[in-house]
Amino acid sequence: MQYIFIHLLNDYSGSPKVLSQVVTSVKESGNDVILFTGKSGNESTGFLSNIVKKHQYYFYKRFNNRYATLASFMLSQLLLFFKLLKYVNKDVVIYVNTMLPFGAALAGFMMRKPVYYHVHEISMTPLSLKYFLRSIIQFTASKVMYVSESVKNSEYFKGKEAHVVYNGVPKYFVLQAEAHKYQYRSNSMFKVLMIASLKDYKGVKEFFAIARALLAEKPIQFTVVLNANKQEIHDYINAINVPQNVTLVPRQKNVIPFYQQANLVLNLSRVDICIETFGLTIIEAMSFGIPVIVPPVGGPTEIVANNKEGYLIASYNIIEIADKIRMLSNNESKCMALSKSARERALFFNEANFNKTILNILNA
Repeated sequence: MQYIFIHLLNDYSGSPKVLSQVVTSVKESGNDVILFTGKSGNESTGFLSNIVKKHQYYFYKRFNNRYATLASFMLSQLLLFFKLLKYVNKDVVIYVNTMLPFGAALAGFMMRKPVYYHVHEISMTPLSLKYFLRSIIQFTASKVMYVSESVKNSEYFKGKEAHVVYNGVPKYFVLQAEAHKYQYRSNSMFKVLMIASLKDYKGVKEFFAIARALLAEKPIQFTVVLNANKQEIHDYINAINVPQNVTLVPRQKNVIPFYQQANLVLNLSRVDICIETFGLTIIEAMSFGIPVIVPPVGGPTEIVANNKEGYLIASYNIIEIADKIRMLSNNESKCMALSKSARERALFFNEANFNKTILNILNA
């Protein structure tokens, strides 16, 4: 069987990282795989780079103007549709990652090929685009995989074979996490980490506000690793007063060194705008034994129990989160108890379980 995997934008965010695990698993099980990703020019690589020999590209470019980006997106899907028609006489499965690459789903349906969707997202604007993409999935999909029960409940497609596939921490990552000994403080400092896209709805400004509220607490330091380059970060913070206790880091291919230094990890996605569907950085942090503070809705509630592996607090509650950080920075026994539970809980979200689930779905 030949599997054709489709993704829109190859970067270092969560959805391409998960797809890279799927592709690797399917390839290592003996199947032939082809990967299509959108690309324009020489933009930076991502998690899907150099994982298969048969990596093909179709045009897609993002612009500062949302309407230009939408036009680029629609054109990209038209081009993708025609690119895939050459497989009409091949025995293939079309595997669409996220709701966005609808051109692949339409091509698969037209060629009467199985179309499998891996749905990661709930929040999407404009709503008209989301309704359109949902209609394509309802019309074309053979199987739909969801990254959490929360996503399944929110985005369920009637009459479609449905599966929940929890993301798993890769084996290489787990080996380094197992070798790491969590400490309540790192070099006498309590280090708070967030890894996120450079978007308001990911809680970047809330991160700054929390740090600002704790400026007087000198042993507490904040680091945010943003999925953006230095120029994009510079443009974003140009009119923002970034607190002195915050370190800004551009996108990183390897975030393990940051987990090794962290004492607490935050996920501050805004609960009214961007419901976190899973939270890959949450289980990555927990595998290192790092307590977490995460949103009280969506996928994180399936990972974290309040006051066990960390805390469930909405990002708008700046003072409450700041108080929790202050408390943890002065409470070694509590940190160590949360750390132990976090590491134990993270064991469930492993690569072996993930691969087994994916291959069982594909082979059924």
